[in-house]
Amino acid sequence: MIQMPQENPIVDFTNTEVAFKDRNNMELKRMYYLFKVMNNPALVNVGSRLALFGIRINFPLVNWLIRKTIFDHFCGGENLHDCQSRIDRLAAYNIQTILDYGAERKSSEEEFDQTLAETLRALEFASNNKSVPCISTKMTGMADIDLLEKVQSGKELTSEETVAFEKFKGRLETIGKKAFDTGMAVYVDAEESWIQDPIDALLDDLMAEFNKKRASLFNTVQLYRHDRLDFFYKSHERARQGKYILGMKLVRGAYMDKERERAEELGYPSPIHEDKPAVDKDYNEAVRYCVEHYETIASCNASHNWASNALQAQLIDDRGILKNHPHLNFCQLYGMSDNITFNLADQGYNVAKYLPYGPVKEVISYLIRRAEENTSVSGDMSRELRLLAEEMKRRKKKELKMGKRQREEIQS
Repeated sequence: MIQMPQENPIVDFTNTEVAFKDRNNMELKRMYYLFKVMNNPALVNVGSRLALFGIRINFPLVNWLIRKTIFDHFCGGENLHDCQSRIDRLAAYNIQTILDYGAERKSSEEEFDQTLAETLRALEFASNNKSVPCISTKMTGMADIDLLEKVQSGKELTSEETVAFEKFKGRLETIGKKAFDTGMAVYVDAEESWIQDPIDALLDDLMAEFNKKRASLFNTVQLYRHDRLDFFYKSHERARQGKYILGMKLVRGAYMDKERERAEELGYPSPIHEDKPAVDKDYNEAVRYCVEHYETIASCNASHNWASNALQAQLIDDRGILKNHPHLNFCQLYGMSDNITFNLADQGYNVAKYLPYGPVKEVISYLIRRAEENTSVSGDMSRELRLLAEEMKRRKKKELKMGKRQREEIQS
C-alpha cells in the first residue's frame, strides 16, 4: 500500500480509483507495460540512442514505433488539431490543459520565426477553448543560446548580434501582446543559469506592461538553485513597486547534472543546492509565499512532489481561499502523476496538465527526458508503476467480488 507523506491530508493522492478513472482496463495495462519498460535503465539507455539515430536518419519504423508508444502516452499529437481530443477528455474531469509546443534548441532566424508563428497559433487556438487557460513556450526555440550567453556575460555584441537580440525581444513582446489581447496566459520555461538572466530581465519589463490587471506572462523559477528564492522575493517586490501582478511558475529544476558539471569545469561555485532537503525547503517556502500573497502573485505549483502539492492544498483550505482561485494553480505533465492531478481536480482545485505537441522529431528530446526520469536506479518499481499495479489489483478484486455476488444471486 502506498502511503501519503503526511497524516490526514486534505487531498488523498493514494486514491488510485480517482487517479485512473478516465482509463479503461486495456489502457491501464498499456500504461503499466510502458512504465515497466521505462523502469529498466539499460533498455531506456539503448532505446534512447536508437530513437535519436532513427529520427536523425528519418527511419519510418522508428518514427511509427515512437508514435505508438511513448509519444502517444506523453504528447497530445503532432499539431493543435490532434490535441483537441485529449483536451476534451481532461476537461470532462475538471482538468485544464496547458499547451506546450515542443520546439527547443533552434539556431536560425527562420526556425525562430517558425516557433513564434506556432506560439501565436497556439494562443489563438487556446482562446477558443475554455479549458485551455494558457500555453507554455521555451525561449531556446526563439533565440540562439550562444547569443543569450554572451548577453548575460556582458560582452559587447557585434552589430549582427545586436540586431538578433532585438529580434528576440520583439518576438517575446509579440507573444505578450497576443496573450494580453486574447485574454490568455503564457508560461515561459526556465533555462540554464548561464542564459537565464536576460530572459528574467525581459520578462520583468513585459510583465510591467502586460500584467497590470491580470497575469498574461509568467516567468519560471527553478528552486534547486540556491539563489532563486531570493530572486523570487525580489521579483515580487519589483512587481509591487511597479503595481503589476507577478506571474511565476514554481519548479524544482531540470538541468542539475549539466549545471554542476559546467561549474566544476569552469571553476565557479555550483548554483545548485547541495542536497534535496535544501531544495524541498526552498520550494515549499515559495509555495507558502505564493499562497500568502495570492492577491498580487499569480502562481503555478508545477510539481510532481506529493508533499508540495499537499502543502498548497492545505494552505488554501486553512486560509479559506477559493479552491479554484485563478492565481493559485497546480499542474503536472501529461502522462505522469495522474494520482495528483485527478485527485486535486476531484476536490475542486485549479489543476492542469502540461500537454506537449509537435512532430516526433521536435519532441524526441522531451520524450527521452520523460523516459529517463522514470527509470529506477535501485531496481525497485517506479512510483508510477506501483500506482498502476495497485489500481489493477483493486479492479481485479472488485470484478471478483461482483462475480461472486452474481453467482450467489443466481444460486439463491
